[in-house]
Amino acid sequence: MAEVDRVIRARLHSEVALVRQVSEYIIHSGGKRLRPALVVLAARALGYRGSAHHELAAVVEFIHTATLLHDDVVDASDMRRGHETANTLFGNAASVLVGDFLYSRAFQMMVSVQDMRVMEVLSEATNIIAEGEVLQLMNCHDPDISEDAYLRVIRYKTAKLFEAAGRLGAIVHGGDRATEESLGQYGMHLGTAFQIIDDVLDYSGDPEVIGKNVGDDLAEGKPTLPLLFAMRHSQPEEAAIVRDAILEGDNTHFEAILQIVRRSGALERARHQARTEADLAIAAIAALPDSQYKTALLELPAFAVSREF
Repeated sequence: MAEVDRVIRARLHSEVALVRQVSEYIIHSGGKRLRPALVVLAARALGYRGSAHHELAAVVEFIHTATLLHDDVVDASDMRRGHETANTLFGNAASVLVGDFLYSRAFQMMVSVQDMRVMEVLSEATNIIAEGEVLQLMNCHDPDISEDAYLRVIRYKTAKLFEAAGRLGAIVHGGDRATEESLGQYGMHLGTAFQIIDDVLDYSGDPEVIGKNVGDDLAEGKPTLPLLFAMRHSQPEEAAIVRDAILEGDNTHFEAILQIVRRSGALERARHQARTEADLAIAAIAALPDSQYKTALLELPAFAVSREF
Protein backbone atom coordinates (compact mmCIF):
# COMPACT_ATOMS: atom_id res chain seq x y z
CA MET A 1 0.00 0.00 0.00
CA ALA A 2 2.97 2.32 0.51
CA GLU A 3 3.89 1.63 -3.12
CA VAL A 4 0.29 2.37 -4.16
CA ASP A 5 0.52 5.71 -2.35
CA ARG A 6 3.77 6.45 -4.19
CA VAL A 7 2.07 5.76 -7.52
CA ILE A 8 -0.88 7.97 -6.52
CA ARG A 9 1.42 10.89 -5.66
CA ALA A 10 3.35 10.51 -8.91
CA ARG A 11 0.22 10.27 -11.08
CA LEU A 12 -1.41 13.29 -9.44
CA HIS A 13 1.15 15.57 -11.05
CA SER A 14 -0.27 18.30 -13.25
CA GLU A 15 1.18 21.54 -14.55
CA VAL A 16 -2.06 23.21 -13.41
CA ALA A 17 -1.64 24.21 -9.77
CA LEU A 18 -5.34 24.05 -8.84
CA VAL A 19 -5.61 20.52 -10.22
CA ARG A 20 -2.74 19.42 -7.97
CA GLN A 21 -4.14 21.28 -4.98
CA VAL A 22 -7.67 19.86 -5.13
CA SER A 23 -6.53 16.35 -6.07
CA GLU A 24 -4.03 16.13 -3.25
CA TYR A 25 -6.53 17.52 -0.75
CA ILE A 26 -9.17 14.90 -1.44
CA ILE A 27 -6.78 11.96 -2.01
CA HIS A 28 -4.87 12.57 1.23
CA SER A 29 -7.81 13.43 3.49
CA GLY A 30 -7.98 10.15 5.37
CA GLY A 31 -9.74 7.60 3.15
CA LYS A 32 -9.72 3.92 4.12
CA ARG A 33 -8.15 2.80 0.80
CA LEU A 34 -10.27 -0.37 0.87
CA ARG A 35 -10.76 -0.53 -2.88
CA PRO A 36 -7.06 -0.30 -3.82
CA ALA A 37 -6.22 -2.67 -0.96
CA LEU A 38 -8.64 -5.16 -2.50
CA VAL A 39 -6.77 -5.03 -5.83
CA VAL A 40 -3.45 -5.67 -4.09
CA LEU A 41 -4.73 -8.44 -1.82
CA ALA A 42 -6.59 -10.24 -4.61
CA ALA A 43 -3.52 -10.22 -6.86
CA ARG A 44 -1.19 -11.41 -4.11
CA ALA A 45 -3.67 -14.07 -2.93
CA LEU A 46 -3.35 -15.60 -6.40
CA GLY A 47 0.44 -15.49 -6.27
CA TYR A 48 1.07 -12.42 -8.43
CA ARG A 49 4.60 -11.03 -8.03
CA GLY A 50 4.73 -8.19 -10.54
CA SER A 51 4.04 -4.47 -10.01
CA ALA A 52 1.11 -3.68 -12.33
CA HIS A 53 -1.33 -4.22 -9.44
CA HIS A 54 0.01 -1.02 -7.83
CA GLU A 55 -0.91 0.97 -10.93
CA LEU A 56 -4.37 -0.59 -11.10
CA ALA A 57 -4.95 -0.02 -7.38
CA ALA A 58 -4.17 3.66 -7.92
CA VAL A 59 -6.57 3.73 -10.90
CA VAL A 60 -9.36 2.41 -8.68
CA GLU A 61 -8.62 5.05 -6.03
CA PHE A 62 -8.67 7.81 -8.67
CA ILE A 63 -12.04 6.66 -9.98
CA HIS A 64 -13.40 6.50 -6.44
CA THR A 65 -12.06 9.96 -5.65
CA ALA A 66 -13.59 11.42 -8.80
CA THR A 67 -16.99 10.07 -7.74
CA LEU A 68 -16.54 11.65 -4.28
CA LEU A 69 -15.77 15.04 -5.78
CA HIS A 70 -18.86 14.86 -7.98
CA ASP A 71 -21.07 13.37 -5.21
CA ASP A 72 -20.29 16.17 -2.79
CA VAL A 73 -21.31 18.74 -5.38
CA VAL A 74 -24.56 16.92 -6.21
CA ASP A 75 -25.38 16.41 -2.51
CA ALA A 76 -24.18 19.88 -1.46
CA SER A 77 -22.14 18.16 1.26
CA ASP A 78 -19.89 20.25 3.48
CA MET A 79 -18.10 17.52 5.46
CA ARG A 80 -16.36 14.28 4.50
CA ARG A 81 -13.84 12.19 6.46
CA GLY A 82 -13.92 14.78 9.23
CA HIS A 83 -12.78 17.61 6.95
CA GLU A 84 -14.45 20.24 4.83
CA THR A 85 -15.35 18.91 1.39
CA ALA A 86 -13.39 20.09 -1.62
CA ASN A 87 -16.41 21.92 -3.01
CA THR A 88 -16.70 23.88 0.24
CA LEU A 89 -13.06 24.94 0.07
CA PHE A 90 -12.51 25.34 -3.67
CA GLY A 91 -16.02 25.72 -5.11
CA ASN A 92 -18.29 23.46 -7.14
CA ALA A 93 -16.72 24.26 -10.49
CA ALA A 94 -13.22 23.30 -9.38
CA SER A 95 -14.47 20.09 -7.76
CA VAL A 96 -16.35 18.93 -10.87
CA LEU A 97 -13.49 19.76 -13.22
CA VAL A 98 -10.81 18.14 -11.05
CA GLY A 99 -13.07 15.10 -10.77
CA ASP A 100 -13.04 15.00 -14.56
CA PHE A 101 -9.24 15.25 -14.50
CA LEU A 102 -9.00 12.26 -12.15
CA TYR A 103 -11.32 10.20 -14.35
CA SER A 104 -9.29 10.95 -17.46
CA ARG A 105 -5.98 10.35 -15.66
CA ALA A 106 -7.33 6.98 -14.49
CA PHE A 107 -8.00 6.01 -18.11
CA GLN A 108 -4.51 7.09 -19.13
CA MET A 109 -3.10 4.83 -16.43
CA MET A 110 -5.22 1.80 -17.28
CA VAL A 111 -4.15 2.06 -20.93
CA SER A 112 -0.53 1.81 -19.79
CA VAL A 113 -1.19 -1.71 -18.46
CA GLN A 114 -1.98 -2.79 -22.05
CA ASP A 115 -4.66 -5.33 -21.18
CA MET A 116 -7.99 -5.06 -23.00
CA ARG A 117 -9.81 -6.98 -20.23
CA VAL A 118 -8.71 -4.28 -17.75
CA MET A 119 -10.21 -1.67 -20.05
CA GLU A 120 -13.45 -3.65 -20.37
CA VAL A 121 -13.89 -4.06 -16.62
CA LEU A 122 -13.11 -0.46 -15.70
CA SER A 123 -15.04 1.17 -18.54
CA GLU A 124 -18.09 -0.92 -17.62
CA ALA A 125 -17.64 -0.06 -13.94
CA THR A 126 -17.44 3.70 -14.49
CA ASN A 127 -20.52 3.60 -16.72
CA ILE A 128 -22.56 1.61 -14.20
CA ILE A 129 -21.43 3.86 -11.34
CA ALA A 130 -22.77 6.85 -13.29
CA GLU A 131 -26.07 5.01 -13.82
CA GLY A 132 -26.20 4.33 -10.09
CA GLU A 133 -25.77 8.02 -9.33
CA VAL A 134 -28.69 8.85 -11.64
CA LEU A 135 -30.83 6.08 -10.12
CA GLN A 136 -30.16 7.47 -6.66
CA LEU A 137 -31.14 10.94 -7.85
CA MET A 138 -34.39 9.54 -9.28
CA ASN A 139 -35.16 7.72 -6.01
CA CYS A 140 -34.69 10.78 -3.81
CA HIS A 141 -37.90 11.92 -2.10
CA ASP A 142 -39.60 8.63 -2.99
CA PRO A 143 -40.62 6.72 0.16
CA ASP A 144 -42.30 3.99 -1.90
CA ILE A 145 -39.21 2.45 -3.47
CA SER A 146 -38.66 -1.23 -2.77
CA GLU A 147 -35.71 -2.77 -0.96
CA ASP A 148 -34.70 -4.28 -4.30
CA ALA A 149 -34.59 -0.79 -5.83
CA TYR A 150 -32.43 0.41 -2.92
CA LEU A 151 -30.06 -2.54 -3.36
CA ARG A 152 -29.84 -1.91 -7.09
CA VAL A 153 -28.64 1.63 -6.42
CA ILE A 154 -25.90 0.59 -4.00
CA ARG A 155 -24.78 -2.33 -6.19
CA TYR A 156 -24.37 0.13 -9.06
CA LYS A 157 -23.11 3.16 -7.15
CA THR A 158 -20.80 1.57 -4.55
CA ALA A 159 -20.42 -2.18 -4.96
CA LYS A 160 -19.53 -2.04 -8.67
CA LEU A 161 -16.12 -0.51 -8.01
CA PHE A 162 -15.43 -3.07 -5.26
CA GLU A 163 -16.37 -5.77 -7.78
CA ALA A 164 -14.04 -4.25 -10.39
CA ALA A 165 -11.22 -4.13 -7.83
CA GLY A 166 -11.57 -7.85 -7.14
CA ARG A 167 -11.66 -8.66 -10.85
CA LEU A 168 -8.54 -6.58 -11.52
CA GLY A 169 -6.56 -8.62 -9.00
CA ALA A 170 -7.42 -11.77 -10.96
CA ILE A 171 -6.82 -10.19 -14.36
CA VAL A 172 -3.38 -8.82 -13.54
CA HIS A 173 -2.37 -12.28 -12.36
CA GLY A 174 -3.65 -13.85 -15.58
CA GLY A 175 -6.31 -15.85 -13.78
CA ASP A 176 -9.13 -17.67 -15.55
CA ARG A 177 -12.64 -16.25 -15.83
CA ALA A 178 -13.96 -18.46 -13.01
CA THR A 179 -11.40 -17.00 -10.59
CA GLU A 180 -12.13 -13.50 -11.85
CA GLU A 181 -15.85 -14.11 -11.31
CA SER A 182 -15.28 -15.38 -7.77
CA LEU A 183 -13.25 -12.31 -6.80
CA GLY A 184 -15.78 -10.09 -8.55
CA GLN A 185 -18.61 -11.62 -6.52
CA TYR A 186 -16.53 -11.21 -3.38
CA GLY A 187 -16.05 -7.51 -4.13
CA MET A 188 -19.71 -6.97 -5.00
CA HIS A 189 -20.96 -8.49 -1.73
CA LEU A 190 -18.27 -6.72 0.29
CA GLY A 191 -19.17 -3.37 -1.27
CA THR A 192 -22.88 -3.95 -0.64
CA ALA A 193 -22.24 -4.75 3.03
CA PHE A 194 -20.01 -1.69 3.31
CA GLN A 195 -22.66 0.67 1.90
CA ILE A 196 -25.49 -0.75 4.02
CA ILE A 197 -23.41 -0.05 7.13
CA ASP A 198 -22.59 3.42 5.79
CA ASP A 199 -26.33 4.06 5.66
CA VAL A 200 -26.80 2.61 9.16
CA LEU A 201 -24.13 4.96 10.51
CA ASP A 202 -26.16 7.93 9.31
CA TYR A 203 -28.59 7.00 12.10
CA SER A 204 -26.24 5.58 14.69
CA GLY A 205 -22.78 7.06 14.23
CA ASP A 206 -20.90 9.77 16.08
CA PRO A 207 -20.13 12.67 13.71
CA GLU A 208 -16.67 13.03 15.26
CA VAL A 209 -15.95 9.37 14.46
CA ILE A 210 -17.66 8.85 11.10
CA GLY A 211 -16.40 12.16 9.71
CA LYS A 212 -19.73 13.45 8.38
CA ASN A 213 -22.94 14.95 9.69
CA VAL A 214 -25.51 12.39 10.80
CA GLY A 215 -28.88 12.98 9.21
CA ASP A 216 -27.41 14.11 5.89
CA ASP A 217 -29.14 11.28 3.99
CA LEU A 218 -32.51 12.30 5.41
CA ALA A 219 -31.91 15.95 4.53
CA GLU A 220 -31.33 14.87 0.94
CA GLY A 221 -34.50 12.77 0.89
CA LYS A 222 -32.61 9.50 0.41
CA PRO A 223 -34.79 6.46 1.23
CA THR A 224 -32.05 4.25 2.64
CA LEU A 225 -32.53 0.78 4.11
CA PRO A 226 -32.93 1.86 7.77
CA LEU A 227 -35.77 4.20 6.76
CA LEU A 228 -37.43 1.58 4.54
CA PHE A 229 -37.30 -0.94 7.40
CA ALA A 230 -38.55 1.68 9.89
CA MET A 231 -41.61 2.49 7.76
CA ARG A 232 -42.42 -1.21 7.40
CA HIS A 233 -42.06 -2.08 11.10
CA SER A 234 -43.45 1.01 12.85
CA GLN A 235 -46.91 2.11 13.86
CA PRO A 236 -48.79 3.87 11.02
CA GLU A 237 -48.46 7.31 12.58
CA GLU A 238 -44.72 6.87 13.05
CA ALA A 239 -44.27 5.48 9.54
CA ALA A 240 -46.08 8.59 8.25
CA ILE A 241 -43.55 10.86 9.98
CA VAL A 242 -40.66 9.05 8.28
CA ARG A 243 -42.49 9.08 4.97
CA ASP A 244 -43.10 12.84 5.13
CA ALA A 245 -39.45 13.49 5.99
CA ILE A 246 -38.31 11.56 2.90
CA LEU A 247 -40.83 13.36 0.71
CA GLU A 248 -39.73 16.77 1.95
CA GLY A 249 -36.02 16.07 2.41
CA ASP A 250 -36.42 17.40 5.94
CA ASN A 251 -34.17 16.52 8.87
CA THR A 252 -35.52 19.17 11.26
CA HIS A 253 -37.24 16.35 13.17
CA PHE A 254 -34.20 14.09 12.95
CA GLU A 255 -34.15 13.22 16.66
CA ALA A 256 -37.78 12.05 16.57
CA ILE A 257 -37.14 10.01 13.43
CA LEU A 258 -33.98 8.58 14.97
CA GLN A 259 -36.06 7.27 17.89
CA ILE A 260 -38.58 5.75 15.47
CA VAL A 261 -35.78 4.05 13.54
CA ARG A 262 -34.30 2.65 16.75
CA ARG A 263 -37.62 1.49 18.24
CA SER A 264 -38.55 -0.29 15.02
CA GLY A 265 -35.41 -2.45 15.07
CA ALA A 266 -34.48 -1.09 11.64
CA LEU A 267 -30.80 -0.68 12.47
CA GLU A 268 -30.51 -4.28 13.65
CA ARG A 269 -32.35 -5.52 10.56
CA ALA A 270 -30.06 -3.53 8.28
CA ARG A 271 -26.97 -4.79 10.08
CA HIS A 272 -28.28 -8.35 9.68
CA GLN A 273 -28.61 -7.82 5.93
CA ALA A 274 -25.06 -6.44 5.84
CA ARG A 275 -23.82 -9.55 7.66
CA THR A 276 -25.60 -11.74 5.10
CA GLU A 277 -23.75 -9.91 2.32
CA ALA A 278 -20.47 -10.31 4.23
CA ASP A 279 -21.05 -14.06 4.54
CA LEU A 280 -21.65 -14.28 0.78
CA ALA A 281 -18.38 -12.43 0.18
CA ILE A 282 -16.50 -14.90 2.35
CA ALA A 283 -18.11 -17.88 0.62
CA ALA A 284 -17.16 -16.51 -2.82
CA ILE A 285 -13.43 -16.94 -2.17
CA ALA A 286 -13.51 -20.25 -0.34
CA ALA A 287 -11.58 -21.92 -3.16
CA LEU A 288 -8.60 -19.54 -3.01
CA PRO A 289 -5.42 -21.14 -1.65
CA ASP A 290 -4.65 -20.36 1.98
CA SER A 291 -2.26 -17.45 2.52
CA GLN A 292 -1.87 -14.32 4.60
CA TYR A 293 -3.52 -12.42 1.73
CA LYS A 294 -6.58 -14.68 1.73
CA THR A 295 -6.76 -14.26 5.51
CA ALA A 296 -6.81 -10.49 5.06
CA LEU A 297 -9.54 -10.80 2.43
CA LEU A 298 -11.58 -12.90 4.85
CA GLU A 299 -11.19 -10.24 7.55
CA LEU A 300 -12.38 -7.33 5.39
CA PRO A 301 -16.10 -8.29 5.43
CA ALA A 302 -16.00 -8.51 9.23
CA PHE A 303 -14.52 -5.02 9.33
CA ALA A 304 -17.15 -3.75 6.88
CA VAL A 305 -20.05 -4.78 9.11
CA SER A 306 -18.56 -4.01 12.53
CA ARG A 307 -17.02 -0.62 11.80
CA GLU A 308 -18.13 2.57 13.53
CA PHE A 309 -16.70 4.98 10.94
